[in-house]
Amino acid sequence: MQIADNLPLHLIGQDRLQALKNKSGELNISLEAGARGMTPEMLEEYIRIAEFLDSPILRFVIDLGDFRPSVGKVIEICRMFLPELESRGIRLAIENHDRLKAREFVRIIEEVGSEFVGICLDSVNSMGAGEGIETVASLLAPFTLNLHIKEFIVERHPHMMGFSIEGRPVGQGQLPLGWLMDQLGPRCHSAILESWTPPGTSIEQTVKKEQAWAMESIEYLKNNHFKQP
Repeated sequence: MQIADNLPLHLIGQDRLQALKNKSGELNISLEAGARGMTPEMLEEYIRIAEFLDSPILRFVIDLGDFRPSVGKVIEICRMFLPELESRGIRLAIENHDRLKAREFVRIIEEVGSEFVGICLDSVNSMGAGEGIETVASLLAPFTLNLHIKEFIVERHPHMMGFSIEGRPVGQGQLPLGWLMDQLGPRCHSAILESWTPPGTSIEQTVKKEQAWAMESIEYLKNNHFKQP
C-alpha cells in the first residue's frame, strides 16, 4: 500500500506512524511512503519516514503550490540526498506529473546518474502536459521504479467541442496495460492500483463507488495480469 499526499505522513505524529507500522506488520501489508513538494526539507523528512516504515521506495511529486523548481534545481536536490538514499537503501521515485515533459524527467534521471533515483510512472498524469501513454512509457519505462495503474477513458463532449478524461475500473477503459507492463524494465519494484473515481452526490456514495471500483479492478488484475502460479 502506497500512502501519499492525500494522507500526509509527516503530519500524523510519531505515535500514529508507529501504530501504522505495527498494524501493517500484523496484516502482512508492505508500505510505501509518498509525498508532494520535493523541497530539501520535505525530502529529508520523508527519507526518515520511509526508513522507519521499511519502505523500499519513496514516491514524490515535485511541485506543491508555489514550489515549482526548474529541472536543474530538481537535479541539484536529488544529488544532495544521494548519500542518504544510498546508505538507507531507499530509492526515490519521482512521479511524472502535469508540468514537465517526459524528456525533462529523463534528463533528471540521467543527470543524477544513480540507481537510487528513478520514476514513478503514472499512466495518465502526463496527458496534462499534452503527452499520451505511448510517448511517456517509451521514454520513462526503463527508469521506472514504481508503476501507477490508473485506468482512463477519453470521451468527446456531446457538443463535440472538446474531450473529457475520466477514470474507470481497470479493464473498462483505454489503458493498454499489457503493453505497458511489457515496457517495464528490471528496475520496477512495484505496481500500485490508483483509481480516479468521479465523486458521487454524497461522501457515502463516493466511498461506496470507490470500494466497488477497487474490488472490480483488483479482480480484473488478478485474473488477467497478476495470476498466481
